[in-house]
Amino acid sequence: MNVFAIKMLVGDRLKYLGLVIGIAFASLLITQQASIFYGYAHRIGAWIRDTGQADLWVMDEQAEYTEDRKPLTDTTLQRVRSIDGVAWAVPMWKGYLRMRLADGTRVQARLIGIDDATLLGGPPEMVEGELKDLHRDRAVIIDEASLGDLRLRYGLPGEGPRAVRIGDRIDVNDHEAIVVGSYRRSPEFFWDPVLYTTYSRALAMAPSERRQLTFVLVKVKDGHDHGAVARAIAAATGCAARTGPEFEAISTDYVLAKTGILVNFGITIALGFVIGVLVAGQLLYNFVVENLRYHAAMKAMGATNGTLIRMVMVQVLVAAGLGFGIGVGGAALSGVLLARGGLAFEMDWRIPLFGAAAILVVCCIAALISISRVLRLEPAVVFKS
Repeated sequence: MNVFAIKMLVGDRLKYLGLVIGIAFASLLITQQASIFYGYAHRIGAWIRDTGQADLWVMDEQAEYTEDRKPLTDTTLQRVRSIDGVAWAVPMWKGYLRMRLADGTRVQARLIGIDDATLLGGPPEMVEGELKDLHRDRAVIIDEASLGDLRLRYGLPGEGPRAVRIGDRIDVNDHEAIVVGSYRRSPEFFWDPVLYTTYSRALAMAPSERRQLTFVLVKVKDGHDHGAVARAIAAATGCAARTGPEFEAISTDYVLAKTGILVNFGITIALGFVIGVLVAGQLLYNFVVENLRYHAAMKAMGATNGTLIRMVMVQVLVAAGLGFGIGVGGAALSGVLLARGGLAFEMDWRIPLFGAAAILVVCCIAALISISRVLRLEPAVVFKS
């Protein structure tokens, strides 16, 4: 009976292809949009993951995401260093400052100041120059992508417009700086250029404030529990001590809630689900109605309702499996092509599972609508003209 059910399914090539293509389109829409959403959400914590040397991030307890600058008192650093279980603790300054290129072009940039002595908290991979070049006078390094995007619009005397290069002089909040290197970073949700310099130089460039320390990066000694050390830091300083994943989670939740990305992508994914139900349901219903005579003949020959239900489910699962495979393949291919243009596309292994579950629900709903006609079918219909 299963083989006969499949032969019935593929017998009408046009309707069979229409059913598979409809399910494939719904699968593509669901998995593609879910992958783009996941890609954007995953980028929010990219800078935290790139700063992988630290086990704990100490920050103001009201800080809600990576760019939420609520500075700490300078004594916080020494208090953290005094906690049992802390291997090392270093300061970090982070904030937005105005940057002016050599030809007067003005942009906004994120400046990060890392510990002068150890340079801990720096970028993960240098492209040009070395991290220790930050010890040079007025030195800053800039991410490779921004180095290519930042352009001298008006050019320098004897030159036309060009991209910023190593060795160029720039102004950061009216303080002269020299680009001494570039580094590679993971794609981020926030698009502004990111400059690194030493902590003391960042404080000199930043507007003067009573509190200037943004984060304290902490490495936990081997054999000590991260949670216990975090609780001890919080008790001693009154600040929040979060692991990298915890800091990433609150940052992601905050940005998604404030930007409306979750709602927008949720609506698109829901539309894919609805389209799948409507297309698959309509095509399956028409397919079953047009084959009622064959189902009636099988009933007249003694086939039970259970047998007919199994046949319809086999047809649904075959069409769903083919359509889902084509749809996920199309989503992956489109993602590879779109990612070259900078689109945030990341198909986590859970997304195909989610898509498969969604398509299975879609097809089961469509099958239930179709099967109802089969169950009410009278065998005598086979003898009607």
